[in-house]
Amino acid sequence: MTEGASMLATPVHALMAAGLWSDTRGANLLDSGAPFYDTYETADARHLAVGCLEPRFFAEFARLLPLDQIFVRGQYDRNLWPQMRAAIVDRVGQKTRDDWDRLFAATDACVAPVLSLREARDHPHNRARNAFLKSGALERPAPAPRFSRSRSTLAAMPADHDCQAVTVLARFGLSESETEALFKSGALVKSGVIG
Repeated sequence: MTEGASMLATPVHALMAAGLWSDTRGANLLDSGAPFYDTYETADARHLAVGCLEPRFFAEFARLLPLDQIFVRGQYDRNLWPQMRAAIVDRVGQKTRDDWDRLFAATDACVAPVLSLREARDHPHNRARNAFLKSGALERPAPAPRFSRSRSTLAAMPADHDCQAVTVLARFGLSESETEALFKSGALVKSGVIG
């Protein structure tokens, strides 16, 4: 995972090598340094993600928010960023997250609500894509990635006896008496399914 994360950061390392990326957090285009690529608190203490890097998307964002045209003309002028950020904070704080979501939903403004895990699971896009599947009493993320010729399936939920601590730990070579000793010492607790 570490190597994968490093690989995904290749463009950032290239920008840093070219002198176009600061190693200081919050000072760059994609790490909340730019006011048009950040997260803002709404009137209901929820949040809105703004990611309108390209001028045409930012212009749409500015039109709907609305923002003064000086910010549209000077989107990449770092001298304007403090005032631009203050204006965005002020405007976004005037409506609820869901009000903003309705306003921006069918636009190219690159704005989205920040959802809780439950809200993300129930979002129409994730429902349409079957991103979460029912498995017994649980609803859990569907296997990914998805391939056109090879279908992935959810692993079956284990039977109750397969979830017992003695059974699980036996798979790792612990005897029943060793498992009992762990219960007695307090290292294992008998509660719920795993007990």
